[in-house]
Amino acid sequence: MSAPTMPVATARAEQPEPPKVRPDLRTATRRPRRRRRLVLVGLALALVAAFAVRVLLGDYTFTIPDFFRILFGEQIPVSTFILMETKLPRAVLAVLVGLAFGAAGSLFQMLLRNPLASPDIVGVSLGASAAGIFALLTLGLRDGAVSLFAVIGAVLISGVVRWVAGTTGGYRLVLVGVGVAAAMVSVVQYLLARSNTWDVQLALRWLVGSLNNVPWSTIGLLAVALLVLLPTLAVMARSLEALELGADAAAGLGTGRHRTDALLLVGVLLTAVGVAAAGPVAFVAFMAGPIARALMGGRHSLLAGALVGAVLMLLADHTAAYLVPDVVLPVGIVTGAVGGPFLLWLLARGAATGRTG
Repeated sequence: MSAPTMPVATARAEQPEPPKVRPDLRTATRRPRRRRRLVLVGLALALVAAFAVRVLLGDYTFTIPDFFRILFGEQIPVSTFILMETKLPRAVLAVLVGLAFGAAGSLFQMLLRNPLASPDIVGVSLGASAAGIFALLTLGLRDGAVSLFAVIGAVLISGVVRWVAGTTGGYRLVLVGVGVAAAMVSVVQYLLARSNTWDVQLALRWLVGSLNNVPWSTIGLLAVALLVLLPTLAVMARSLEALELGADAAAGLGTGRHRTDALLLVGVLLTAVGVAAAGPVAFVAFMAGPIARALMGGRHSLLAGALVGAVLMLLADHTAAYLVPDVVLPVGIVTGAVGGPFLLWLLARGAATGRTG
């Protein structure tokens, strides 16, 4: 007698169904992308608004039609000079320098996995400053030659910091950078102490970081440099996610130390060209990364950091121009006044939460 057979329909009904993707999981994966797009669009709009405020408002205001008429070549007495020789160059330079510093600061913090690892802190900006001051005070150079020395100084100092720090990077590189920065401060102070009063005033104005009286030729050179460096960074940044996991994990994924050094070199050059154009504007590179990361919900973004840097520069320059009546302050005074407390807050927050980087 044969055993009873189970109907085919019943056997199929008793087989477990394949797991289905939960709708909430699919939504959770889309959420960061949506937030990223919204933040980037918001930052772009904030940049446009800050640029408009810097150019159109102030002691001498412009209407939007007048702005475009002057921009396309119409000559309006007084208005054309104020816009084309004062307001517009400062606003354009603020955007370019802010993009350079913001991208560089975010890049340093991503690569070294440390919110303190900005060009301001690890000595790159001060290396450029020391070289520029040496060219200005000792060699008697001006304008483009000083800018070239600043770029060379930033590259040399970053090479020294990287060599002394060795292959470990991270906190060791930050500590070495802080030590080298202290040495560069001593060099700058020595050069200032042995110079005459007039040259010292020129040097101090450049050291603080200022957008005053920067010619269109310098702005054009900075724009050309950024047209090369920023796309290069965008292409190379595809490996940043692997590098953020650490040196060993990055090496296992096929991304070695040479890629880290190449990215750091791009960050150094971005810092150097920004310092060469406007001086070492304090704390913009340092503040842009953490602010962008907070807006992105804890995720790093070079583009967000660059946009935040540009917005910070525009707002700081507008404040510097109109904070004190009849006095145009260097923009570095405003960023330094804001960046110092921001650094203390970041340190206190890290100590309170038990995080070190």
